[in-house]
Amino acid sequence: MQTSAAAQPASLEFIRRLIAFPTVSRESNLELIEFARAHLAAAGAVTRLTYDDERRKANLFASLGPAGDGGIVLSGHTDVVPVDRQAWTSDPFALRECDGRLYGRGSADMKSFVAIVLAFAPEFARRPLKQPLHIALSYDEEVGCIGVGRLIADLDNAGIRPAACIVGEPTQMRPVIAHKGKLSYRCTVRGLSCHSAYAPQGVNAVEAAAEAIAFLKGMARRYRDRGPYDRGFDVAHTTVHTGVIRGGTALNIVPNECVFDFEFRNLPGDDPEAMYAEFRNHIATVIEPEMRAVDPACGFSISPLSAMPALSNAPEAAIVGLAQELSGNHEFGKVSFGTEAAHFQRRGIPAVVCGPGSIAQAHKADEYVEIG
Repeated sequence: MQTSAAAQPASLEFIRRLIAFPTVSRESNLELIEFARAHLAAAGAVTRLTYDDERRKANLFASLGPAGDGGIVLSGHTDVVPVDRQAWTSDPFALRECDGRLYGRGSADMKSFVAIVLAFAPEFARRPLKQPLHIALSYDEEVGCIGVGRLIADLDNAGIRPAACIVGEPTQMRPVIAHKGKLSYRCTVRGLSCHSAYAPQGVNAVEAAAEAIAFLKGMARRYRDRGPYDRGFDVAHTTVHTGVIRGGTALNIVPNECVFDFEFRNLPGDDPEAMYAEFRNHIATVIEPEMRAVDPACGFSISPLSAMPALSNAPEAAIVGLAQELSGNHEFGKVSFGTEAAHFQRRGIPAVVCGPGSIAQAHKADEYVEIG
């Protein structure tokens, strides 16, 4: 699975076909899944599907070779991020080859890996495999790794127990042995409206939200300044980030609602649940009492948006050695973004991340993967 495999004609045609499916997370991926399922079934794979509640999206799990426990999972997601309001210079869903690069939405993240796996599946099937080779394709990775949970639960229910998993996110074929975890939340602040001339009679939801966000910023500074640190990561400490805020309708009205979204991205050794508990305790003991002294109905409501566990492997782990052997790259790294590998690891399936392309090109206009 060298990066240059993408340049081979069979792989190139599969990349072209996959990019032509506009599988933005808000849309169905069923056409792509059926295309992949039919191709793998024709190669002799045993396939199984799991669906979302509306049956608009599906995961595909396919197995080549002998039945039984063990074997390797080659895993990728089928959804891509939107192209809305991005300045593409060509159709993002029509592959364009230029100067040693393949341009298109998903070319880096991560349809090239999926295409290479599909292109080589018939060759795998012709070999006398001693253990099964599994292929896992999921939905809705980009919006919180939603699909992979159902896929793995189905494997548990079916008694399918792979020995290891390689998730082909873009790492420039350098095995990634660890990544950060993430917990994200939506916080709704309920205040009490009144005319701004009588502001002390109301409860300003925007100001209460600002106090909470300032506390989060203080937590972020603490991790930045005091650690703990892991210098293997490009961002060596846990981070705290507020990314969205909405509140208020007019300057002369004390706002009665403010909504903001925030996240913790934790090193494998840090506990994001403890971080959330610290934040929630500050709200309950410092911010809400002042609000409820004016109106007991005021306060904070916090709901989870997404959760991704951290990934952590010892450098000497067998799965790391396997990824190094297969990739031909004996280095390894750690990354700050999350992947589905951690979900496989949490279910007892050793997992690493290794695939063609660079994460630096993902999610951008004119996304590309280099070939050759």
